[in-house]
Amino acid sequence: MYDRALDFDETKSDSVGYFARYIEDESRTLDFKKGNVLSFRLKGIFFEMRNDYDSAINYYYKSLEEARRLQYPEYETSALGDLAMAYSNINQPEKTRQFFKQALAIAWQRKEIFSIFTNCTNLGSVFNKLNQPDSALYYLTEAQNIAQKYKVGLPMNSLYNNLGNAWFYKKQWDKALGYFMTNYNTDSINADKEMLWYDCLNIGDTYLEKKKLDSAKKYIDLSLQLAHFLGSKDKEADVYALYSKFFARKEDYKSAYEYYTKWHLLDTALVSRQLLKTVADLQEKYNLKQKVQQNKLLSLEIDHQKSQERNMLFLISGIALLAILAIVILVLIKRKNDQLTRQNQIIQKQNSKLAKANSDKNSMISIVSHDLNAPFTSIKMWTQILQSNISNFTEDQKRALYRIQSSADNGEILIRNILHIEKEEINHPLNLQFLDVAAFLEDVINIHRPQARQKEIEIIYTHNGKPVEFMCDRYMLNRIFENLLSNAIKFSPRGNNVFVQLEYTPDNIVIKVIDEGVGIAPEDVPYIFSKYSKISSMPTEGEYSTGLGLSIVKRLVDELNGKILCESQLNKGSIFTVTFPK
Repeated sequence: MYDRALDFDETKSDSVGYFARYIEDESRTLDFKKGNVLSFRLKGIFFEMRNDYDSAINYYYKSLEEARRLQYPEYETSALGDLAMAYSNINQPEKTRQFFKQALAIAWQRKEIFSIFTNCTNLGSVFNKLNQPDSALYYLTEAQNIAQKYKVGLPMNSLYNNLGNAWFYKKQWDKALGYFMTNYNTDSINADKEMLWYDCLNIGDTYLEKKKLDSAKKYIDLSLQLAHFLGSKDKEADVYALYSKFFARKEDYKSAYEYYTKWHLLDTALVSRQLLKTVADLQEKYNLKQKVQQNKLLSLEIDHQKSQERNMLFLISGIALLAILAIVILVLIKRKNDQLTRQNQIIQKQNSKLAKANSDKNSMISIVSHDLNAPFTSIKMWTQILQSNISNFTEDQKRALYRIQSSADNGEILIRNILHIEKEEINHPLNLQFLDVAAFLEDVINIHRPQARQKEIEIIYTHNGKPVEFMCDRYMLNRIFENLLSNAIKFSPRGNNVFVQLEYTPDNIVIKVIDEGVGIAPEDVPYIFSKYSKISSMPTEGEYSTGLGLSIVKRLVDELNGKILCESQLNKGSIFTVTFPK
């Protein structure tokens, strides 16, 4: 039953849920030890089919823990792969990489050729998404060597596609084209329309970079025909975006704008439909919750009335001399109940208004997050078109173009930060896990080294070399040190150093981010963690600052039960010390 359920698609999600419950119940009766591993995984698949990724990930974690407890490495590998794919679907590449690496380590231990090949290919895809083509090529080359050595009918299509993308990111167009053409020839023989669409789009984009516009047009036209054949508006929108790039390279800016408009209108329509569906689902859930609350109130009211009737009967059967006192008591109780009823009605109305206002705010945030990005996307698209002819510009024109690009980037950052801090006013559930702090900080620092190199700044990282794990929310911790490192680079003069120090005490983990930058005035230090605060210190090369980053850092540190301290002197630099209890 388990193996059969794994072959079901989304149309049979109810059957997957039924099989999961049946396996769980029967395994308990039969004392079948693997039962929980299998049923937890099927429950995760059931919720993932319904796009409920929080529930899916929760069950995948349970399946992983049970597999490890029972020491079943084959099921442990499956759970790790499920978690990696789930986090990939919600666009968390760091988590995806973490679980694929764990799955690959087990595959090497068990010498499972297919699993080694698959996990290496998947890791290559993840590093491509992180724009780290050298790391991608390391794993993809390993997968290619496995395939050449064992020749056991491994699926090469995905490997070649990822190899092509890696070489594309490295601007090695001929190597990228070779892999894309190999896939195109194979998929043409197999008549796989879905994969042919990807192949044509990749080949067309590569020919554009090689400046072979006629060849590019041929494959872009083919990709549009395939999108129409497949009836996919998403694919059609992607083709229009590539047409816009094609006509921009031909300096036919009118056609480039027309296709950009087609892409924008289609993409906006797709997002709007998804938004309306999401809002409708949320409204339905809200209405259901309201009905449940109303039923509870009605039940309480009935119980209350029954209680009053019992009191009345007791009083009537009492001593006659207490009748007057009983009537007075009943009048007082009724008045109190009426007052409570009126107060409850007022509270109910206020709750309804607040719920509607909150729903309207959330809907507005979703709409604003899409619509406000469109103008900045348009500005950046036109600056990219202008940059293709930058060799013909004067120095003043080049500087103006740089300022336009920088302003668009800063606008996007401002919108993203405002939306982020407003959305996070709602309590975010912690997702705790054991982290190797030293390795985690090294990953964060490596991501910021390119930003530092642009200002000739060196990031110096020191720790005692001992791996120490502590339980924390990886996403929140990443947000904290992304902001602190970015600020340290932003407020440091060119050619200076930024230091990151990791220290362990018997009770705490202490992390310091130290810069040699402009520092903070003493009168500004008490306000640096306030939302939208502005201080007198300015970034050294005109970088943009919204005043949101440190307020986000302070709230996240507080949620993790930590403390943050700032020490700073003007023109000497700043020290941010973050302390977490072990």
